[in-house]
Amino acid sequence: MKDGTVLDHASRNFLVLRQDWTFEYALREIRQQQVPGPILYFYVTDDSGKLVGVLPTRALLVAPLDAQLKDHMVKRVLSLPQHMAMSEASEFFVLHRFLALPIVDKDKHVVGVIDVNAFTDEVLDVAERRNFDTVFEAIGLRVGQAKDASPVRAFRLRFPWLIATICGGTVCALLAGVYGATLEKSIVLAFFLTLVLGLGESVAAQSMTLAVQLLRTDKPTLRWFASRGGRELATALLLGLVCGATVGLIAGVWQGFTLAPLAIGASIAVSIVCAALLGLGVPTVLHALKLDPRVAAGPITLAMTDLATLAIYFNAGMLLLG
Repeated sequence: MKDGTVLDHASRNFLVLRQDWTFEYALREIRQQQVPGPILYFYVTDDSGKLVGVLPTRALLVAPLDAQLKDHMVKRVLSLPQHMAMSEASEFFVLHRFLALPIVDKDKHVVGVIDVNAFTDEVLDVAERRNFDTVFEAIGLRVGQAKDASPVRAFRLRFPWLIATICGGTVCALLAGVYGATLEKSIVLAFFLTLVLGLGESVAAQSMTLAVQLLRTDKPTLRWFASRGGRELATALLLGLVCGATVGLIAGVWQGFTLAPLAIGASIAVSIVCAALLGLGVPTVLHALKLDPRVAAGPITLAMTDLATLAIYFNAGMLLLG
């Protein structure tokens, strides 16, 4: 890994454009400056020199010559502070997959540009390490802390997160006992119990992983949560309807088209929606409480998803089957 800050490895040969320039004037300036090296993006500033947007090269080719840059630039631009370490910057390239990023000072003035070629090996290394770590963080374990720990320390690191699973499993067992009469009336419900739980956990894990990735860079607000929640809800509804209909059809073909397949399919649809919202909500709440959602979210989300899924499943069976 290269040492130093991003500014130490940045290129100073860059050209910034003014947002009130026309494309005709901007093209003239670009030709006159003749900036060396591959030009990936053009960065746009306001009158004070503050970074306000990014202009993809394609926009220069297709936009009207008399149009102003501010009408075609991308206003949401990601930048790196000039004192950021190279190791941190490599994670930004992995996460956002940009080819280059501007470097700014405390006043948001562009002071350099760094591209992915500055640390290609580091980016690949971070990507591989993150994929490896994410698997273990989802079940409540940091590989970096546990790989060289003594047995006693490893136990102290790992056991607390298993408590959520133990508590959740115990409550699930109690729920199954409460709804024992419902299971006795329709044994087909018991046949699909594992499948229903597996679907809920899978969707919750998917939503949780996405939420944890977003929370690395996004600041969660009510508007952010409403926006992400709306998207996740729409996706979960589609997943729930398709999965519920598929499993319900399988149950109907196997056991006959009675109310039991309807109960199974309907409960799957509802539980998948609930699982998706828990997968998004739990990491967001943990982040708001200043807890690490990457480690804490996994066991808590899956335990809560199991409880919600069983409650929905058994109640659907009781309501439809008596």
